[in-house]
Amino acid sequence: MNNFKNNNNRRDRFKPNGGRNFRRGGNGHKSNGEFGNGSSFKRRHPGKNNQNAAKLVEKYNDLAREALSNGDKILSENYLQHSEHFSRILISQENSRINNVNESEVNFSNQIKVEIENKETEDTPSK
Repeated sequence: MNNFKNNNNRRDRFKPNGGRNFRRGGNGHKSNGEFGNGSSFKRRHPGKNNQNAAKLVEKYNDLAREALSNGDKILSENYLQHSEHFSRILISQENSRINNVNESEVNFSNQIKVEIENKETEDTPSK
């Protein structure tokens, strides 16, 4: 007759925090549900994965061509999907750059308008 209670006791002696309750409050880890809108989640290295998107597009296109020449259509399609993913990232990066340039141009022109208006009000004599 096996005594299962003894086996559990042996297993628990290596867990100083009381069994399976391995999460401690304030350890910096967040559950998956806490990354939604409004959270203060920031990536440690933003853009690190996508900084060479153009090279990754070329890489996966080459791998797809090689897989197709070896007769593996499924692997080729997989690589093409990866390539398409990184080409979308390239497009979004370009769009964000264009938007940032446009915003800075608008901000600059608004700043100039404000400065001109301020100068005009300074130059007009007060009654």
